[in-house]
Amino acid sequence: MAKSNRNFKNSFITVNPSFFTHLLSVSPFYSPKKNPKIPHHCSSSNFVLLFFSSLFILCTFLGICFLTFSPNSSTECSELWPLSTFPSISVTSLSSVLKHNSGSREYDVTVPLPPRGLASNLNLSAEEEDFWKQPDGMGFQPCLRFSLEYRKASSGIAKQKRKFLVVVVSGGLNQQRNQIVDAVVIARILDAALVVPVLQVNRIWGDESEFSDIFDVEHFKKTLQADVRIVSSLPSTHLVPKQSIENQIPCHVSPMWIRARFFRRLNEEGLLILKGLDSKLSRNLPLDLQKLRCKVAFHALRLASPIQDLGNQMARRMWIEGPYIAIHLRLEKDVWVRTGCLTGLGIEYDKIIAMDRESNPDFLTDKLNMTQSARRLAGLCPLSAQEVARFLKALGVSRNARMYIAGGEPFGGNNAIQPLIQEFPNIITKHMLTREGELTPYMNRPSILAAIDYIVSLSSNVFLPSHGGNMGRAMQGHRAYVGHRKYVKPNKRMMLPLFEDTSISEEEFRKNIQKLHKYSKGQPELRTKKMDRDVLAYPVPECMCKR
Repeated sequence: MAKSNRNFKNSFITVNPSFFTHLLSVSPFYSPKKNPKIPHHCSSSNFVLLFFSSLFILCTFLGICFLTFSPNSSTECSELWPLSTFPSISVTSLSSVLKHNSGSREYDVTVPLPPRGLASNLNLSAEEEDFWKQPDGMGFQPCLRFSLEYRKASSGIAKQKRKFLVVVVSGGLNQQRNQIVDAVVIARILDAALVVPVLQVNRIWGDESEFSDIFDVEHFKKTLQADVRIVSSLPSTHLVPKQSIENQIPCHVSPMWIRARFFRRLNEEGLLILKGLDSKLSRNLPLDLQKLRCKVAFHALRLASPIQDLGNQMARRMWIEGPYIAIHLRLEKDVWVRTGCLTGLGIEYDKIIAMDRESNPDFLTDKLNMTQSARRLAGLCPLSAQEVARFLKALGVSRNARMYIAGGEPFGGNNAIQPLIQEFPNIITKHMLTREGELTPYMNRPSILAAIDYIVSLSSNVFLPSHGGNMGRAMQGHRAYVGHRKYVKPNKRMMLPLFEDTSISEEEFRKNIQKLHKYSKGQPELRTKKMDRDVLAYPVPECMCKR
């Protein structure tokens, strides 16, 4: 720094005076010779003009030199993207990025295609216009400004070569993403280097994809290089034949608990292997760690190029035809087994689910003592295709609306989604959208197929989940983070009694549904209103701030 300051001073000392003379000569007020016809007071006036114009040019030159040689200054909320950048994204490229300055580094985030406008010749009702209208975002924009204390600690943590954390993650794509995010945060808490996470073979789908098959490893390392050191494999000095795997971690543990439990052991052994991280780390972390979670989820975990490119192509094919709704239908067989709900497809189908549930009792996930009817009324079951269709009609969606159906193969095949197709015939799936052979390499890779669904859903005008879950939460937060794209969350607990009430008219049903979802328009909801909310679903205010 001192050297650069000396050079800065010397640059002024060695400037040739003729340089200023040249600048002065191009001034409109400069006159090399006195005009004898001009009165003396006019000459004095010219002299004053000459003096101030020269002073102006000199100040301008000094200002340019200062801006050229001085470091960039930071502001309180300097790491922002203007919302105005989103509509300018090229239609031909879904992988446009928003540059995010952080000191001397840059890291990017994949953004969706801009919301596709409605055709001007459509005679839309007020309800239809309101459904397609995008939220304004209330001025919230991404803002990941880490504290000075965090940045000071980063220099040592990012160079860690003695302590290593290995994490084994499980589940589907979005469950894996959540655990990878927490793995990075735990490595930061323990001042350890993180080995690229190991993806456990999914016992339901048999997906054998590795981290590098789904995510861009080098981008993952580069984006987080100032936060945590990430390595592809353990060094030979840390390979041990029998290393215990820690999987007995209670839910929602704090950073203090993590350090108290593992810090000393990690210092002594130099290696810690964790498994089963799902929902184990607290959702109420210190501010810097919350920002780190957003940085990992929205910036570092970029999909591998082949997946991203295919997803981009499919999103463009949907987008170019006009606005569309993405619906995550949770009608897969494992969802019915896990939720303990009736399929609505008949006794034969329900018997199949019951048998699977009995043979795998650990699959049932929540409130085991509730009856199937009580579970449904409590909002613990996915909406059926018929219920989704009725819900969309009540919100004012027209019959010719285009819909992209995300999710795996529905249990019951076409029979399961036929009620939705009858009401909305413009139903499109990834298998219909791709060309011959494009999905062939990924047919036995459910996580990659889910990643493609994710990309196409992110660019939709409206996203609607038929059930909660990791995909719905991930889409909610990501759509907020990249421009507050509309997200409609069905209020199942309040509206299911309306579905059950046969005495209510369709008009009354419609008014009640619209009233229940009046404020479900994708507007930012503060996570601090309910502290148990996940920052990845509710990035305001920790990861987003008002300009």
